Amino acid sequence: MSNYVINPPAVVSIPIEGSDQVFPVRRVYCIGRNYAAHAIEMGHDPDREPPFFFQKNPDNLYVGDTFPYPAQTKDVHHEIEMIVALKSGGTNISVDKALDHVWGYGVGLDMTRRDLQGIAKEMRRPWEIGKAFELSAPIGPLKPVSAVGHPAAGMVQLKVNGTPKQTGDLNQMIWKVPEMISYLSDYFELAAGDVIMTGTPAGVGPVVVGDVMDVHVEGVGDLTVTVV
Repeated sequence: MSNYVINPPAVVSIPIEGSDQVFPVRRVYCIGRNYAAHAIEMGHDPDREPPFFFQKNPDNLYVGDTFPYPAQTKDVHHEIEMIVALKSGGTNISVDKALDHVWGYGVGLDMTRRDLQGIAKEMRRPWEIGKAFELSAPIGPLKPVSAVGHPAAGMVQLKVNGTPKQTGDLNQMIWKVPEMISYLSDYFELAAGDVIMTGTPAGVGPVVVGDVMDVHVEGVGDLTVTVV
């Protein structure tokens, strides 16, 4: 018999490609400005300054082929990302041991209410209002390391209505996956179920209702999402 005063929320999970099993999500870490060209377009120096992270909520992640245009904004931007899913964690993880903690990889979108994020930046406030809104992270199924290895190079591309808008390569990430895991573990205790969104290349821009976003990370996966 449960002693919860309300029904506990369901565990958020990501499907596994080709399997009826799912990956349970604990936390979602997102790295900011991790591609040099994107850092420049956002008005920042692309030099290798210390990385910074923000978080989305686990239930911002969802599997679906539509993205509902959110409330209280007139400027929603697409950001394609490769997703890293951890099978274990800890603190003070060394770079050379970091990939031992990875279960698999996937593709997703860090949809952003850019106008609200911009206001938050100007007022030196947290970004959650621009980043962590409902259904802000459409994702595709994960693939295990046994199927895809540890992708370190390969095209990252997002098209809107068939026109390429973001194009880059995983090898252009300023902070690589092992470094991200190691850095995060110095500040947080990572654990199985944690997800890392690894940053977006240049070309972010607005979408409107009716737009179709095609997402591709070479060797990892594809995703098609329509704005509704």
